[in-house]
This record gives sequence, structure tokens and C-alpha cells, in this order.
Amino acid sequence: MNRTAGMIALTALTLAPAHGQETLAPAHGQDSRAEAQRVLVVVAHPDDELFMAPAIAALARQGAQVTIIHATSGDAGPGVSSLTPGEELGRVRAMEAFCSVNALGATSSVQFDLGDGTLGLDAHHPGSPARQLVSRLGGHLAQVSLVLTWGPDGGYGHADHRMVSALATQVVQAMPDAERPRLLYVGIPAGGRPPVPEMAEWAVTDPALLTEAIAYTPADLAAAQAAAQCHVTQFDEATRAGMMPLFGATMWQGKVHFRPAF
Repeated sequence: MNRTAGMIALTALTLAPAHGQETLAPAHGQDSRAEAQRVLVVVAHPDDELFMAPAIAALARQGAQVTIIHATSGDAGPGVSSLTPGEELGRVRAMEAFCSVNALGATSSVQFDLGDGTLGLDAHHPGSPARQLVSRLGGHLAQVSLVLTWGPDGGYGHADHRMVSALATQVVQAMPDAERPRLLYVGIPAGGRPPVPEMAEWAVTDPALLTEAIAYTPADLAAAQAAAQCHVTQFDEATRAGMMPLFGATMWQGKVHFRPAF
């Protein structure tokens, strides 16, 4: 995700949620079917899961088997740490991702380690990171009923985010109808973008297109808060404390918004 600043904490304190967080079933599963659901979350970097964190926690709480795939190790992004980009940073961020996945109650964490910033490089060439991602994703989609990923905007346009969205879509659209999971793109409703300079260029989506939503409870938001605390290399202490309350008061307001890919 975009490296937001500590001022997020101060902004969050000035924003009261628009309404209370009600305990509602996610829009995709309004009965006990969620207990048998297998869900795949496909993102580019450790910490990208935070953009839909309370939805992941809600699905896991309701019994879904949630696997989070990080396509890269995030080895190029030192964030607020003093670590040099490279293998050591990748190892640390992988541990942060594992911490976050556990906090959200997901079933498993998968690291593809394809190289931060590489997914768009020579994407059409044999053996490219993009080709590898397509090949490896196929092995994780058997019996999955729901896939969550970035929208085509990639949040704020990050090339890896955009490529993860495009490549996940490529794999899912090629599947037979009887086996194809629902594919949802996470989005910020227009008018709901958090009012901090660091997110001024983040993409928004017409709310009329965001026809799917996964509601969350205060406990799910608390799990998201715990997940944010895991990403020490990427966000300072104030940002880790303020990020989830800010998102909850602005772009989420009790439910994480998605639009169907098809």
C-alpha cells in the first residue's frame, strides 16, 4: 500500500463514524454457506491485505477458509525502516505478513516471492514474473468460491497492484463456468476517500458499481487493527494506530466495498 504518514492518527481522531457498526452478514453469504466457503485473497505485497482487512476478518470469523497470497515479498520497499532493500527486508516483511494473516484469522498465508516491482516487467516473455504468477495462481483456485483482489486501478496506481488484478482476472476468466469463483475488486466509494494528503491520488469508484459489500463487526475491525500493528517496517507507530479507525470512519463505514469483475 501507499506509505501513509503519522498524521493519519490525528485525522482519525477528528472523524466520528457515520453510523454504528452493526453485526451484519457479508453480502456474498447471508446464511451458513459462508462456513463452507473457500476464499482466496490475492494481493501484491505484505500489507496490501490491510485495504480489505475487516472483510477478511469477517469471513474468517464466519468459518470461511481464507488463504492470503502475497505475490511479492515487498523486498524493494523499506517503508519507515532502516533496512536495505533486498533479501533481508523480504524475510522481515514475510514475517510481518504472517503476523497479519494470523491476526485476521485467515487459514493460511502463501508467499510467491516474485520480486517487488517486477510483475510488469517483460510480462509477455516466457518465465517472466507475470507468467509465473499466472501459473502458480491456477494451483490455488480449485474449489475456491470467492476471490478478492485489487481493482484495475491498483488503489493508487502501483504497477504491481494493477498486474495482480489483471493476472488474477486472466486466470479466473479462463476457468469453466461451473468452476469459476466470483471475483471481486475492492474499491473506495466516491466521496469516501480518507482526507489525508497521502491518499489524495487514490482512485475512487462510482458507488453504483460497488454492488457487493462485506459487513464487519467491531471485533473484525479490532482484528484489522491488530493486523496493521504487524507491519512495523512499513508504517510508523502513529500510522499503525490511526489507519484502521480512519478507514472505518471514511471509506468503509461498517462494510468493505467491492464490485464484481464479471
